[in-house]
This record gives sequence, structure tokens and C-alpha cells, in this order.
Amino acid sequence: MIDHMEIEVREVQTKKDLKRFIRVSDHIFSSDPHWVRPLMAERLALLDREKNPYFRHAHAAYWIACHKGRPVGRISAQIDRFVYETTGRQLGHFGLFETIDDANVAQALLNRAEEWLRENGCTHVQGPYNLSSNGECGLLVDGFHTPPALMMGHARPYFQDHLEAKGYEKAKDLLAYELDLKKPLPPRLERFVNMVDRNDDYHLREIDMSRYDEELSTIIDIFNDAWSENWGFVPLTTEEAAYLAKEIKPIVSPHRVRICEVKGKPMGMFVTLPDINASIRSINGNLLPFGWLRLIRQLFLSYPKRMRTPLMGVRKEFQKSRYSAAMSMMMIEHTRREVVRRGADWSELSWILEDNFGMRKILEEIGCNVYKTYRIYEKALA
Repeated sequence: MIDHMEIEVREVQTKKDLKRFIRVSDHIFSSDPHWVRPLMAERLALLDREKNPYFRHAHAAYWIACHKGRPVGRISAQIDRFVYETTGRQLGHFGLFETIDDANVAQALLNRAEEWLRENGCTHVQGPYNLSSNGECGLLVDGFHTPPALMMGHARPYFQDHLEAKGYEKAKDLLAYELDLKKPLPPRLERFVNMVDRNDDYHLREIDMSRYDEELSTIIDIFNDAWSENWGFVPLTTEEAAYLAKEIKPIVSPHRVRICEVKGKPMGMFVTLPDINASIRSINGNLLPFGWLRLIRQLFLSYPKRMRTPLMGVRKEFQKSRYSAAMSMMMIEHTRREVVRRGADWSELSWILEDNFGMRKILEEIGCNVYKTYRIYEKALA
């Protein structure tokens, strides 16, 4: 164990510091065969206070722990005005937590984040969030044997031990389901979906890429309504939605994004994206000098075999309807057929709150299995 007097926790101040902060992961995960090294440009954009519209309603600080000049860990702390407004609590967040397997390093990082949050008026801390509940969230506590899917996190098993040793307790588990796309619906459920298909009040359509911004605005509107009463929910702003739409547009295809209309009103949405982590992993997160060529070739010259569904929802006014489950199954099934026809064979549907039993039942009925668990921790700041 490193002597705590030899650990220096430095705040990130410059762009050079920020790049070093991002590359701390290289030291932590160098021997982990399932880690996916993130693209530097994507991480810089996420953490840039000028570029990321998250910072219109939040502020954050980042720190690197060093021992004899060598990075041995990192952490962030965030305060989001929307969290205060939606929860009524002086609740701060921590995130981007990574450390070598050393209790003193972990403690030094957590102490600094907690101190900053306390100084800024927080009474409780929750996380990890990278940077909010609309980004990568939760600490991986089960499912270390496979790489993370697109926009999902990865961790070392010992991260959990160090958090819990510092007094952090489980607040909520988030579940990632996997689905064998080649497996058809059970006949009973296929009849259920077909029944809704034949109902003239219900119309399932692909998004219109010529109206991309308008269509994404509709999807985010459904998302904000459908998820508004869920634990940990923070709304996506118009700016954040536009930023997200721009970021994901290169990997959006109409046949993977569905809107379900009821009597002409958009009531449900389903967004599936190719799991490009497999391609990013093959270039080790390096676009230069020739990684971008390999990435383009893998993404556009052959159809991706792996998918992830990060967004799915039905408006609140329709969630109690007997057709709500059928709508969800219909969006899943129509998308499944299209991606399988083109060559996909696997998908992750994530994340799902552990106590969202309605959605869990739907996913398990169509053949999904939980294969990863991410945990949100919380602690009182005495």
C-alpha cells in the first residue's frame, strides 16, 4: 500500500491536464482484456465545459492522483442544478472513478471529491455518473467477463471494495440485458404483436432522416415524459438533445429507430445503435494515423453484428394501457427483424432500473437475460 503522504491529488486545470486525466485509464486497465479504450476526441468533448451543454446547468471538477509523478487514479465531482430541482435534495455526484488497487489512493480521491462537494453545499453524494444519469452511469459490479457496449462503462472488481470501505452504500442497481436476435418471439407473443399491428389506431414508422432534428426532438420529448417519474431522472434539455443528435447521427439508420403513433400522436419510441465499441477496440481508441480508415471500413462496409438499445419509452398517459406492453414488444420485434435480416445477431438493451418490474417482465418474456449489473452508490456527507 502506498503511504498516504506520498499521494498527491492534483486538480485538472489545462487541456494537457485533461488529456492526462483521460489517459489515467491506460494505467488502470492495461492488463484487462475486456476494456475498451475510449476515443480521445469523444472524452475531451464530454468533459469540455465549453462544448458539452450539460455544463449550462452543472459544474464539475476533476482530479488526478499521482505517486512519484505517476498517475494512479482519478475522480470527478459534479453539481447539477436539475438534480436539486427534481429531487429536492442537496445531492452531488461523483464519477469517472478509477484507481489502482490501493486503499490509500482510493481514499485520497474520494476524500477530495467529497470535500469539494461539501464546500459547495452538498449534504449527500451519489454516483458514479459520467457525468449525469443521461450518460454512462453506475459502477460495474457484475459482468466483468465481456467488454462494455456502446456508451456503457467498465470497471475493475476491486473498485467496489474501495467504495464500500469508504462508507458508500447501494442506492440502486441498473441492469443490462442481452438478447439473441436470431431467436424469434414465442408464438403467443407474436400473436399479441400482430394484434396491435392490425389495429388502425396504431402506426409504427421509421424516422425520416430528412427531418432528423425534428424527429430526434420528438424522441427526446417522449423520453422526458416517459422517464419523468423514474428514480434518478434528470431531463435532457433542448441543447443537450441537439448535441446528442449531432454526436450519434453518423451511426443512426432509419430501420433501427422507431416511433409508434396512436391516432396520429407519437406515443412511443425505440432507438437502437450499432455497438461500435467492437470497432473502437480494434483500433485501441486511436484514430490516427490509420485507425479512422479501419473504423470506417468496419462500420460501413459490413453490417454490424452487435447492437445496443439505449433509448426506449412510452408516454406516461399510455403506460397504464393494456396496449403499452404490446407497443414495446412491437417496436422491439420490428427492429429485431430488420437488423437480423441485415446480419446482426446480438443486442444489449440497457439500462433498466432493478425495480422497473414492468419493463423487466417484457424483456424477459421476449428472451432477454441480465448479463451485467451497474450500481449507483450513495453516502451522507457528515
